Amino acid sequence: MRYRIFGESTGLRVSELVLGTANFGVAWGGHGADPAQSRQMLDVYADAGGNFIDCANGYQEGQSEEILGDLSTGRREEFVLSTKFAVKTNSLSGILVTGNSRQAMVTSVESSLRRLKTDRIDLLWCHVSDGVTPLEELMRGFDDLARSGKILYAGLSNFPAWRVSRAATIAELRGSLPIAGIQVEHSLVQRATEQDLIPAAQALGLGVVAYSPLGGGLLTGKYRGAKDTARRDEAWAGAGFQPENSVQRTAILDTLIEVSREVGAEPGEVAVAWVAARGSLPIIGPRTLAQLESNLAATRIELSSEHLNVLDKVSSIPRQYPYTVLDDPRIQDLITGGKVDQIDAVELPVA
Repeated sequence: MRYRIFGESTGLRVSELVLGTANFGVAWGGHGADPAQSRQMLDVYADAGGNFIDCANGYQEGQSEEILGDLSTGRREEFVLSTKFAVKTNSLSGILVTGNSRQAMVTSVESSLRRLKTDRIDLLWCHVSDGVTPLEELMRGFDDLARSGKILYAGLSNFPAWRVSRAATIAELRGSLPIAGIQVEHSLVQRATEQDLIPAAQALGLGVVAYSPLGGGLLTGKYRGAKDTARRDEAWAGAGFQPENSVQRTAILDTLIEVSREVGAEPGEVAVAWVAARGSLPIIGPRTLAQLESNLAATRIELSSEHLNVLDKVSSIPRQYPYTVLDDPRIQDLITGGKVDQIDAVELPVA
């Protein structure tokens, strides 16, 4: 497995695939892996060179963190251990321990440290924007935890691009702990992320971690026509599952299957490789060793420009305002004095 430097504000070396551990544990109605299965998957991932682990306080009602705490004992320095705060851990989690406030952040981190059996969290994500906590409070909380040695890096997950940009700017102006990266949903069936969030991250020098690169399982192809009762859309109450419910999604899956045949791989492997080729770090979230091994095979796939182009084309989505204006040739002509074809484009978005 190869490694990347995570964003431009860190020197952190992370593996090209992130191991998601939402399936470590069985508290979510049995949809997960027991400790022995989890150990086996972690060992195989580490043996393949993986070092970036994604967890959250709420995964399997805290079981995921507890299992990771046990499994990382004696090998803690092998991994970049990330977890999240903001959502309920279990049914006992109340109003004061959820959301983005500093109180919720500190309470959640202290509990996560106990479950993870560690003295620090390498990367703390705010799991989801609550829409009410001022970013000044959030950034101050991150900085305080970093100064106390309880976290090393901070990131934002499921935040609008404008809030990401403001948070990064606040940290820059105050000289406090910077935002290291963002975590977003990104796949062949979820490309809205590419309109603002990913360009914002590129312009601001943030790392990008992509969850659900398989569209909740849709892009493996195994649910096409499936009639068994263990369907992915019945697990976790359907969270994260993208159904084949449109003409375009059918075309995407058809094209993905064809490309996978041409490159001698499984559709899911190609789907993960496509996300990686777009510059994100895909989170793989296996429930079984077989799923993990298939996910890891994505690192051995090199998609040609032709394959990338055909997948890009079939999965493309319409650009939204203001880009409908900014992309208009008439506007381009107006803002370049009629010389749009004579100006070299920049490689990355400009903040």
